[in-house]
Amino acid sequence: MSSSSSSTPSRPLCLIPGPVEMSSTVLQAHSTPATAHTDPKFVEAFGQVIEKLRTVVGTESAQPFVIAGSGTLGWDQTAANLIEAGENVLVLSNGYFGEGLADCMETYGAQVTRLRAEIGNRQPLAEVAQALRAKKYKAVTVSQVDTSTGVLGDVKGVCELVRDHSPETLVVVDGVCATAAERLYFDAWGVDVVITASQKALGCPPGISVVVVSQKALGVLSSRTTPVPAYYVNWNRWLPIMRSYEDRAVKYFATPCVQTIFALNTSLNELLANGGMESVFAAHERTSARVKAAVAAWGLKTVAVSPEVSATAMTAVWLPESITPAELLPRLKARGVVAAGGILAGYAHRYFRLGHMGITATQDNGFVDIMLKAAGEALEESGLAVSSPGGRCATPPRL
Repeated sequence: MSSSSSSTPSRPLCLIPGPVEMSSTVLQAHSTPATAHTDPKFVEAFGQVIEKLRTVVGTESAQPFVIAGSGTLGWDQTAANLIEAGENVLVLSNGYFGEGLADCMETYGAQVTRLRAEIGNRQPLAEVAQALRAKKYKAVTVSQVDTSTGVLGDVKGVCELVRDHSPETLVVVDGVCATAAERLYFDAWGVDVVITASQKALGCPPGISVVVVSQKALGVLSSRTTPVPAYYVNWNRWLPIMRSYEDRAVKYFATPCVQTIFALNTSLNELLANGGMESVFAAHERTSARVKAAVAAWGLKTVAVSPEVSATAMTAVWLPESITPAELLPRLKARGVVAAGGILAGYAHRYFRLGHMGITATQDNGFVDIMLKAAGEALEESGLAVSSPGGRCATPPRL
């Protein structure tokens, strides 16, 4: 499909904030015949995945853990391995998933301080600094993109504050809807953990939890005074397995998701070709700018309150009170685009979400043209005068 194509596609395009559209070569890699997890071909692919994930997040020494599961399994891995009961954790919550990560930390016994931002915004760094000065935290967590709002967390700024005010504190980044779309430089910024998953900007089918862990964080794990409470997320058991695949050896705790790892290796190859991550970041930024410009042309507002706090991987859009996602989304699907409704409690009926990460942003496939044309037509059919200068502006709810 060329970039100039804007007709209704032959099948609905999945343009939600994940799972994402995948390339044909990734789909082919996912459709390979049954392969033993001890097969040299698979062992080689698994080792390559670990190496390439380091490149994606910008680290030379951190350890990726590639385990069958979801992005939220990465929450459990992090909480179970790094947090002991009673330890303090500062959670920077910008929406539904920030609250979920806080709940997970509490499940594993953390004493959680939730620093919440107003809907569509992120915490001022001055508030984060104040919280870091108020008490000692084992970890601070930040959602680089909260998928519920499309708000971009300030990972670099948080890392700088931790370095200045509490250098022993671990910086944990929920990158599920961010990794491989938003700029992140693990080593240069001083990140300790990145949690992500295969089905977002990594461009692969769902099924793989990826957690990248600094040597500093692995040292914290080794100095625990209590056992890791969950067997299946115990990194001490998984570490020799990951390293054995890097060394092209055969050691395993559980059968890995063979075909999905083949697919991930293929998607990482495509991601890192033609300019590497800097090219990938720039492509997402260009695509995001197009989408945000279209939202403004429709006379609507993004949930994110300013460009500085807006994700490039996705966009959440406030709707006028006369339009609900329940009527808009079927009209989008009829035009070949699957979008997502809102998920914030109390506001889910007020906004919708578009995903524009992975090959939608990085390949010349026309998906963005189709998405924007379909959205404009669906909004107009729903009663919004999108062709009028400025249209009818949706008023975000009062907080």
